Amino acid sequence: MSKKYILEIHNFDNSNSILNNFITEIRDVNIQKDSMRFRRNIERIGEILSYELSKKLEFLSHKTTTPLGIKNINIIKNNLVLCSVLRAGLPLHQGVLNYFDSIENAFISAYRHHITEDEFDIKVEYLASPSLDNKILILADPMLATGSSLVAVYHALEKLGNIKQIHIISVIAAKEGINYIEKHFPKNTNLWVATVDKKLNSKGYIVPGLGDAGDLAFGTKI
Repeated sequence: MSKKYILEIHNFDNSNSILNNFITEIRDVNIQKDSMRFRRNIERIGEILSYELSKKLEFLSHKTTTPLGIKNINIIKNNLVLCSVLRAGLPLHQGVLNYFDSIENAFISAYRHHITEDEFDIKVEYLASPSLDNKILILADPMLATGSSLVAVYHALEKLGNIKQIHIISVIAAKEGINYIEKHFPKNTNLWVATVDKKLNSKGYIVPGLGDAGDLAFGTKI
C-alpha cells in the first residue's frame, strides 16, 4: 500500500492581528537593518504561532492546589521536542521556547551547498537531539523556500525514534516549498505559517520574501 501524505496547513496570511505588524517590520528594507529588532520580531512571531499550535496538542487533567481550594485544569502533556534549523532558526526557537517552558531541545544544521550559481544540494552536518520516540516534534525554520532543507532535516531526525506527530513552524513560506514538503512528510504533519508568498526566484529564494533571514539576524557570512 502506498503511503499517504496529508499536510494540514494553518496559514494566518488573511487574519487581521498584531502578527501583521511584525511581518511588515521584518520585510521592510529599512526596519530590518536593525538586527536586534529583526530577531525580536521573529521571536514574537514564534510566540504567536506557538500559542495557536498549542490548541492542537495533547492535554491532560491536572489538579492544582490554591491557597483557597483545588482546581482541575487541563495542561499540555509534556512530550514535546523542539528542533531548530541552524542558524536562522535560533530567534524562532527562542519564541517557541518562551511558551513551552519544559520542552526538550534539538538543533540541526542544514545549508545549501552550491554546485553552480543556481544549483545546490542540502548538507546536514550537525545534529544534537534527545530521543524522538513517541514524541511530538516541533520543527522551527523561519523560511520555507524550496522545502529541500526541511525534508533533509526530517530524514535525519526520523532515525532517532518513532515520531508521534510533527508540527512545522515557519514565518514565510513559498507555495512551491509547501507543495514539496507535502510530498515528503508523513500524514501526521501540521504546518503553522504566518504568511505565504507566491513564488521563488531562479536562486530558490522567496519572492517578495525578506532576504536572507540568517544574515539579517546574525550578520553576513563568508
